[in-house]
Amino acid sequence: MREVRYEDIVQAVRSIAIKANYELPEDVVHAFERALKEEESEVGREVLSQILLNAKLAREEQMAYCQDTGVAVVFVDLGQDVHVVGGSLEDAINEGIRRAYTEGYLRASMVYDPVFERKNTKDNTPAIIHYRVVPGDRIRITFAPKGAGSENMSRLAMLKPADSWEGVKKFVLETVKLAGPNACPPLTVGVGIGGNFEYCALLAKRALLRPIGERSSDPVARRIEEELLEEINKLGLGPMGFGGTVTAVDVKVELYPCHIASLPVAVNIQCHASRHAEIEL
Repeated sequence: MREVRYEDIVQAVRSIAIKANYELPEDVVHAFERALKEEESEVGREVLSQILLNAKLAREEQMAYCQDTGVAVVFVDLGQDVHVVGGSLEDAINEGIRRAYTEGYLRASMVYDPVFERKNTKDNTPAIIHYRVVPGDRIRITFAPKGAGSENMSRLAMLKPADSWEGVKKFVLETVKLAGPNACPPLTVGVGIGGNFEYCALLAKRALLRPIGERSSDPVARRIEEELLEEINKLGLGPMGFGGTVTAVDVKVELYPCHIASLPVAVNIQCHASRHAEIEL
């Protein structure tokens, strides 16, 4: 049994939370560079140029890429042969988030009591943490801040099996169209199909962690990704909703078996600030 110290986890989470908010991943930047060459709208090209400049300045000046530094979403692959010492894993993750958002000058957006008082927690905790136990003696932590603009435009549907592929496609395209400029395109669209009510949403969110341009290894999911990307870009929303040919830079699809009477579908829309960073301990 390998031991990992509480304080090491705290420092690791602090580091990747700041990094994710300051620096867009290279695959995202490259996707915008390609989009700039492909976009047919003059206004759309200007928007993409401003997005790339913003990414450059945020990285160079080490400041937040977007003022909405999001809900702290954390994915943890926990090796079954790891023992955390000096405190709990969940407390360590939240302490890392707390330090990152206070010391990194990142906006705190979490509120207690979501219905009535909505009082700010002042340090962006608690995080939303998804655990997965895996073989080995390592902990892999992925931090993905998720802004409200795109999250609010995400949707889930419990379709009937008879709705089939056409029903799934209609729902995804309808979701993107309804989002319009509110989700700050160009988008990355995560789609979860199968599982059940809660699991298809998790599939959609986890799908967004794959690098832009990387197709699913599942041939069915890959075909769906390619068709949806083509259809979404025919909607004409364009960068920031000003019109154009690049509404989405990618679509990511994750499939999972489901009940014979169900066809769950979730669409988790990601704005152009597609931020994430990971570390292994």
